[in-house]
Amino acid sequence: MSKKVVFIAFVVSLGGFLFGFDAGIISGVMSYAGPEFNLSDAQTGWVVSSPSFSAMIAMLVAGRLSDVIGRKKILIGVAFLYAVSALASAYASTYEMLYIARMIGGVAFGAALILAPTYIAEISSAENRGKLVSIQQLNIVLGFFAAFLSNYYFNKLNTSGNSFLTDENVWRWMLGVEFIPAILYFVFMFFVPRSPRWLYTIDKVEEAKIVLNSLHGEQLAKVEIESIEKNMKEHNKDDKVSILELLKPSLRFILIVGLVLGVLQQITGINAVYFYATSIFKQTGIGTDASFAFGIFLSLTTVFFTIIAIFLIDKMGRRPLLLVGIAGIAISLLVCAYGFNQATYKLTSEEIAQFDGIDNSKLEVFANKQYNNDIDFKNDMKSVLGNQAYAKNEGAILEAATTINATLVLMGILGFIACFAFSLGPVMWVMLSELFPNKYRGLAIGVIGFVNSFISWIVQQVFPWELSNLGSAMSFFIFGIIALFGFFILLKILPETKGKSLEQIEFELVKI
Repeated sequence: MSKKVVFIAFVVSLGGFLFGFDAGIISGVMSYAGPEFNLSDAQTGWVVSSPSFSAMIAMLVAGRLSDVIGRKKILIGVAFLYAVSALASAYASTYEMLYIARMIGGVAFGAALILAPTYIAEISSAENRGKLVSIQQLNIVLGFFAAFLSNYYFNKLNTSGNSFLTDENVWRWMLGVEFIPAILYFVFMFFVPRSPRWLYTIDKVEEAKIVLNSLHGEQLAKVEIESIEKNMKEHNKDDKVSILELLKPSLRFILIVGLVLGVLQQITGINAVYFYATSIFKQTGIGTDASFAFGIFLSLTTVFFTIIAIFLIDKMGRRPLLLVGIAGIAISLLVCAYGFNQATYKLTSEEIAQFDGIDNSKLEVFANKQYNNDIDFKNDMKSVLGNQAYAKNEGAILEAATTINATLVLMGILGFIACFAFSLGPVMWVMLSELFPNKYRGLAIGVIGFVNSFISWIVQQVFPWELSNLGSAMSFFIFGIIALFGFFILLKILPETKGKSLEQIEFELVKI
């Protein structure tokens, strides 16, 4: 595997880094922006989920558009939109402006997440394709790590009282730093070649051969060229493709596999955990500062297990990683549910007296009252303090009131993240880039990406309501049961694509 191919794969998937950074940064941002704008649970859900909403449309369009004008041009536009979104988010003065700015970023998310694995798969050889496509997921989790580290740094500066940061501007800095990697992504994209397999579809055969030779050397490039040209002879490249064609019998099986993977990746709650990480950690009673710090540890866990996936995916195969990972996801989520279900909540008069920044006398009516679930406790707190005051002091209140096996819950969350990082996270995108024939790849990944993003948007939108109305225990229980069902479905239908060329996979799985 040449260093040039690795470098190109890393550059192309920098959109994943920016996606991960935004997903991670928003958990810290909402701890400050939510109270400042006095956002309801619904409004919080809309702000957090807005990128996923616009990403749905982008995914549906980007794949097909890239078939017409090329992967590279779309990805350059993606980088530009990332930069615009970062600046607009940082300068947002209202809830509506913040929402629109994040929707612009969502367009970039959607296009980047489906086009990067598509492009990487098209420049890769069969024996290294899994590793190379997985670089996108590595970039995503590195983005999470950078975001949680940034959140922790800015939060510490703000709470130190010795910096220019305040509760009113700290979240703007959190969002604004995203501009720097966005600009780097924009510049680097001009130095990557066009996809050789796409070049074949527009009769740029000589340019495609030059690209393949520069990437792989003459010997391996010759093998790739022969495979591509054989496939091109068997299909009419001028045939128009439509969404309805994906439903035809020959494609039905791989479409079902792709949709199951796309839905399962999001419906198990991964983006709810990432996007609301700080809020979830607060529910364990570890406090605000510790919640920000634990986010760093969470992201390091994600990076570590993603690297493991990169080393294993072309050795073990896609199927074993997915099945082991999803089983672990289900167990971890159910452990979290059990831990939260055992928690109790009680404030003493002494603890109430120590709170700063709130009218302590309002809480005295609840002194020494024990709650067996977080719903009733938080509702009583909000009833006397108001939503805004409670949101600003939630970490301190929960830290004082909560009796819980925090270690059990936090290990469950880490287990969930670890299992996701070496299974559904990278492997789904690898398999989507492999399953579909070249003719349908852009369109099919776009459609499945649309479904994936739609589920992500629903989960993010509903999660604040879940925490407020169903409680932490029931929320994690639902995710765990869904993961368990997903395991048995994939056990039945999931194929193996390890070590096979894109053309060989098409021959075996597409029933012409």
